[in-house]
Amino acid sequence: MNNQKNYTRIISIIIFILILTLGAVLRFYKIDQYLTFLGDEGRDVLVVKRMIVDHKLTLLGPTTSVGSMYMGPVYYYMMAPFLLLWNLDPTGTAVMVALFSVMTMVLLYKTGREFFNPMVGYISSYLYAISPLTIIYGKSSWNPNVVPFFSLLIIYALLKVVVKRETGWLIVALFALGINIQLHYVTLLMIPVIVMSLLFMKFRIPFKNFLLSIGAFIIAYSPFLLFEIRHGFVNTNAVIHFVFSQKGSGESGVTESMKTVMDVFVRIFWRLTILESAELTKLFLIITIFTIAFWIIRNKNSTKLPALKIILLWISGAILSFGFYRGIIYDYYFGTVFAAPFLITAFLVSILWKLNKLGKAATIILILFLSYASFNKSPFRIAPNNMLKNTKEISQFIYDKTNGKPYNFALITGQNSDHAYRYFLEVWGHPPLTIENPVIDPDRKSVTSQLLVICEEKKCQPLGHPLWEIAGFGRAEIVGEWPVSTIKVYRLIHYTNSDVTNQ
Repeated sequence: MNNQKNYTRIISIIIFILILTLGAVLRFYKIDQYLTFLGDEGRDVLVVKRMIVDHKLTLLGPTTSVGSMYMGPVYYYMMAPFLLLWNLDPTGTAVMVALFSVMTMVLLYKTGREFFNPMVGYISSYLYAISPLTIIYGKSSWNPNVVPFFSLLIIYALLKVVVKRETGWLIVALFALGINIQLHYVTLLMIPVIVMSLLFMKFRIPFKNFLLSIGAFIIAYSPFLLFEIRHGFVNTNAVIHFVFSQKGSGESGVTESMKTVMDVFVRIFWRLTILESAELTKLFLIITIFTIAFWIIRNKNSTKLPALKIILLWISGAILSFGFYRGIIYDYYFGTVFAAPFLITAFLVSILWKLNKLGKAATIILILFLSYASFNKSPFRIAPNNMLKNTKEISQFIYDKTNGKPYNFALITGQNSDHAYRYFLEVWGHPPLTIENPVIDPDRKSVTSQLLVICEEKKCQPLGHPLWEIAGFGRAEIVGEWPVSTIKVYRLIHYTNSDVTNQ
């Protein structure tokens, strides 16, 4: 009997290691070639570089894409050790995100195995490992990309508290919440999930653990909390105003909210697990809802039911929350519940497997289909974008064209910003001078004798362009134009009338 248990345990460990290895390979393979490195990523490493090299610490994080709000600085402090270890190479921060993505797989396995059964652990972690969206967001440095780990950590800790009655885990849940809120404001939806999950309990949390949990949240949130206290909670008020300004009115508002809820419900499973089509996802969801509902009716006294309720509360709370939002809902907004569809899908698989031979056959077909869909849409089927390499190459060209002299710099682009280029120029010790407003700089000392312009657009006319970095330089003429990588570089100098000069 002991030999049988040891054999089963060894097989279990081998399967888990294989899943983890697969997920790690899909995230770390050519990570420097596949990572995203645009303006936002450049802005982040620029801030962290100044923290490391110039010792300019910060209590503010990145700005939000909507609402003109700042997030907390915790992500910058998470990035710092990796940027330092990689000698200021941005690849290091992408490695950090990949590690968190792998740890999410570990946590999925532990959650599934511990609160449901080993099959849920294996299947959920495997599907997460191969899902194209989790791979894409697991290969680039960006604050929302580590949200899935901390959100799942909150759920795991809550399950420990509610199901296992290990109340010390509430400390972990609230500490993770303090980090998560600084990563993205969408994670605020975890607060009602925590509150409602604790209401399920039929026992009380010791007052000591409750106080320690509040203390853990304050510690995790403290960098941003200090800024808010010093500045009259300016961002907190902005968030509150933004949330309450989202509500719709009348019948049209309710209809719009319901459409958003249904769209998000389908998209979460479509983009993460099913992949092939929205219609197929709808069919899958109908089967899943009826199967799990039937299981709940048949297993009212199951020890798995409290855990399942919390998982369902987690994903349903997120889906309903999006009904109040009126903006564009991007895939990364789902990071708070990235892990949930995989747990629910794996739980469905475990139910089907235990039915009969037909159920086992359906399980195998479903796993094969999901695997095919994921590998068929894998980001590795697309050639590497080489964003980091190209940005570095272009920055090097700019650096060389300055001839070691002071210069101004401009980027003509659609939606990008120039931080990625500025990062390398600053790291190499020759950053451009920023042209100041004449009110601040009446002597125009910030305007140099040359302006280097990068143009990312297909048609580019830098002369007379309304961009401040160009307009502030003054009347100019082009003295150089070069194609570099996928863009063009121009050198501008101040306009001189040669006819007048010759007279």
